[in-house]
Amino acid sequence: MRILLVEDVRHLAEAVAQILKKNHYTVDVVHNGEDAIDYALTGIYDLIIMDIMMPRLNGIDALKAIRKENLSMPVIMLTAKGEISDRVTGLDSGADDYLAKPFATEELLARIRALSRRKSDQPLTTGHHFGDIELDPATLTLTVSNQSLKLTLRESELLEFLILRKGMIASKELIIEKLWGFDSEAEHNNVEVYISFLRKKLSFLKSKVVITTTRGVGYALEVADHV
Repeated sequence: MRILLVEDVRHLAEAVAQILKKNHYTVDVVHNGEDAIDYALTGIYDLIIMDIMMPRLNGIDALKAIRKENLSMPVIMLTAKGEISDRVTGLDSGADDYLAKPFATEELLARIRALSRRKSDQPLTTGHHFGDIELDPATLTLTVSNQSLKLTLRESELLEFLILRKGMIASKELIIEKLWGFDSEAEHNNVEVYISFLRKKLSFLKSKVVITTTRGVGYALEVADHV
C-alpha cells in the first residue's frame, strides 16, 4: 500500500513516515499543499494523510483540488485543530476520516486499516471502455467486437492507466511512477517496450483505438477514423 503523507512540520513528518514504513507501508512525503496536488495527480497512491495548516496552500484547498480531478483515494485529515467545525469542513471537502494531533500511533494505524477494508469492500468495476475496446483488469482480457486476447499484467496496467487518462497525454516518467513506483529503476525503454506490445495487440484485434506519441511529451489513446 502506497501512502502520501502531507505534513509541513518536518520532524513530525519524518517520525510518522518511519512509523508507517515499519508497518510495511510505502510512503512518500511532501510538505505543502501544492506539492500534495502534484503528487496525488499521479494516481499512484492508495491513501493520503494530510495536515490542514500548511504553507502555500492549506490542506482543505488541496483536498478540494484533488477531489475536483475525480480522484477517489481515501484521505485522512491530520491536524492540531480539534473543533467540530474544522472536522465538518474537512469531511465536507472530501475527507474520509479526521484525526486530531496529538494522536496515538495505534489509532492512526487502525484508521488506515479501516479505510483499506472499506475500499476493498467496494464492488469491482466490470471493465473499462474506450472507443471499440473493452479491458477487463480482473481477467487481463482485451476485447474488440467479438475477439479477445489475454494481456500480461503489466500490459493491462498500462492500458488501464491510458484509458483512465481519457485521452490526456501521459509522459514516460508518469507511467513509470504509476506502474513501477517512484523508487523503481525502470527506464524509458521499459515503457517503450510495453507500448509496442500493446500497439501490436490492438492492431491484431483490428481496433480503431491507437496509441499516439507526442514526441518529447508522451503517449495518449485516440480513436482513429480508419484502421
